[in-house]
Amino acid sequence: MPVARAVVAPRRSRLRVAVAVAVSAVVLTACGGSGGGSGRVVPDGQATIAMAFGPSAGYGVDTDDAFVVSQLGVTESLVASGPDGRPRPALATAWAQQSDPRTWRFELRPGVTFQNGEPLTGQAAATALNWVAGVAAPPRAVRGIGMQAAADGADAVRVTTTKPDPILPLRLSSANTAILAPSAYRVTPPSVQQTGTGPMTITQANGTQSVTLARNDRYWGERPQLAGVTANFVPDPAARALALRAGDADIAQELPESSALEFSGDEYVNQTVAAPRTASLILNQSRTPFADIRVRQAVAAAVDRTALGEQALAGSAVPASELFGPAVAWGSQDAPPPADPARARQLLTEAGYGPDNPLRIELGAYGARPELPTLATAVQEMLRGAGIEATVRIGDYDAREPQLLAGDFDMYLLSRSYLLDVPDAGATLTTDYTCQGSYNLNHYCSPEFDALLAPLATETDPAARQKVFTEAAAKLNADVVGVPLVHTNANGVGHRVTGYTVDPLAKSLVVPGLATTE
Repeated sequence: MPVARAVVAPRRSRLRVAVAVAVSAVVLTACGGSGGGSGRVVPDGQATIAMAFGPSAGYGVDTDDAFVVSQLGVTESLVASGPDGRPRPALATAWAQQSDPRTWRFELRPGVTFQNGEPLTGQAAATALNWVAGVAAPPRAVRGIGMQAAADGADAVRVTTTKPDPILPLRLSSANTAILAPSAYRVTPPSVQQTGTGPMTITQANGTQSVTLARNDRYWGERPQLAGVTANFVPDPAARALALRAGDADIAQELPESSALEFSGDEYVNQTVAAPRTASLILNQSRTPFADIRVRQAVAAAVDRTALGEQALAGSAVPASELFGPAVAWGSQDAPPPADPARARQLLTEAGYGPDNPLRIELGAYGARPELPTLATAVQEMLRGAGIEATVRIGDYDAREPQLLAGDFDMYLLSRSYLLDVPDAGATLTTDYTCQGSYNLNHYCSPEFDALLAPLATETDPAARQKVFTEAAAKLNADVVGVPLVHTNANGVGHRVTGYTVDPLAKSLVVPGLATTE
């Protein structure tokens, strides 16, 4: 296996995840002006952010809360990454696969200290990685790989996996693999207050309502321009728009398209990014009716994906023809097949359903993403037109996840970033669609599909990996493993700010260059 090595980065290079990457075809559009008002930066300014998602697990870095503290600039990982699927230096400046192909060595950035003054050492990095790998339910980025870490002197860490892992550096770019100070692990979950390495440090956490942060004057990189940040967790998108309109927020995340369009002019930065995220119908193949491919085909034929993107969501999403979309280089640019309700009814008849035996199912969804209830209602009407009666149930995703994993559901509407856990689609394809996949909500098992993914276990070339991704997406379509509906975007609006960009991977927001302006 060839040895992979990262380039060495200058010590003071900024850790900003690239938003627009030509290789991955991520598209960034901005409306309005520079967002700077007069353009004069307020020295040591304060910023207020209305965030779409807040903590739900006490800021546990092994949970989705890791993305909250990463966006707030509190934590950093050994590696950084973007949607192009290539690792970049972060707390590690270089890495290489060793003679034992199961082991990688990561060289640590010199002179880094945690926010409480503890030094970043090989042992500190090993402690952090071993903790997250050893929790009862490891994050998907490192689940099932048997990761173990050990210090290699003061300035390096060795990471070993059960089998050779060609994308281990990308796994260690996950927000869940944040490196915290050794003292953080004296409590459970580990404390993120004063124990990260990022440009901002938490000064006060107010439960699930808000958090305040101050500049980390020990930061190894560029000096942060903001002296402080207040982040309010506002799950209602209309309330986030209202806070921005009233001047109670300098930045608002994830606004409905109709609200986002209201903010224009020189004082606003209004950005929409093609995100590697797909809203799909999950069809439970472990039981009737979706164990029958004819029923799955009927659902696919009944749904008008073009109408969902262009009408139900007012053009704010791209109709999906497959799992991957225009945010990545290997994604399909094709239009989805047209809806065919007559064909759907014919397939249902062949499967034994009809006026005397109507098909009734439950369609579950959650409201944390504002587009999902809208999609659920539209899909319900489309299914009714094909003779399928769907009862919509909107609830909390976290409460429903155990049932989804256990196969105790019919159909579920899920918004999933296929690069969120690891910026390599092979990770999502493995966890979500293989027979032993830890997040296989469709409960799909195909030895042919598993064999198709087998080369990813050793393949290091990004182009070769992307060829497998394309073939896998085609196989999922052929087997009707769920129904990809639309590829959604990420957006955000800043008012009188500079240095603000929307990260399609949802890991970066408060960066050293972010500032308020007059």
